[in-house]
Amino acid sequence: DAGTRAGWTLLALLPGAACLATAGALRLTEGALGGGARAAVTLTGALLACLALRLCLGRGPLRAPEGAGRAGMYACWLLSFAVYGEELIAQVISGGPDGPWQPAPAPLLGLAAAIAPAAWCAHLFTVRARRRLGGSRALDEFGAGVRPLLLGSVALFLCALLPLLHLADLGLGGTGAPVSAAALGVLFFLARLLAAHGLPEPGTVALAAACAVESAAPALVLAARLPGLDPLARPVHALVEAGGTGAVPALACGAAALGLLVHASAALSRASAHTRI
Repeated sequence: DAGTRAGWTLLALLPGAACLATAGALRLTEGALGGGARAAVTLTGALLACLALRLCLGRGPLRAPEGAGRAGMYACWLLSFAVYGEELIAQVISGGPDGPWQPAPAPLLGLAAAIAPAAWCAHLFTVRARRRLGGSRALDEFGAGVRPLLLGSVALFLCALLPLLHLADLGLGGTGAPVSAAALGVLFFLARLLAAHGLPEPGTVALAAACAVESAAPALVLAARLPGLDPLARPVHALVEAGGTGAVPALACGAAALGLLVHASAALSRASAHTRI
């Protein structure tokens, strides 16, 4: 009913609101607070955002009735890499790491703000799929009708995600080119959508695969410093020269999201995925 939808919509807005309030507080107090105070503000905002995220994932269309397995651990790595990964790769390629990593918090702000659109896209997909299940005369007919719904839901979420990431990046002084963050957002959306339909394992595997690729990139560059192992770093150097340091997470998350989309188009076209939620 409308009250229930309003309830989980409000919860889905809270993580983005917490991140936006933290970013605003840090911007307004820039130069007025010391490093310790700013770290305390950041930590408080992160804790509030995590609490809000836990609340919104426990209700509504993003709730995973059978849990999400180890997906949370991999999601933390991917989010950390979204903030610090590009700077890490840049320093490793230039001969480091030899200094503190400059964070890039814009992806966190954009992804947190996109939780509300993700909840609504998942809700629309679930409602329309169950309506189609009730009106289909055969399983093949149902599957053929659900696949366009899934693609449409992903496209709709991407249309909402890209402007949010762009505005977050511009607001925090970036260039407004959120390719890797967009791939990460789609990966998270598909993984959670599958988990909400009682299928958490494929999303966990896809998240783990993206983590493996992201961790392998700096590891290969470091390993190439050993005598005779120069070729190990060539793929990473070629990728960075072609698309910048953001190409590494973009490739990792984009490939994982594409594979998960292919799997989801088959898994969510089965009637059993819509009868247990």
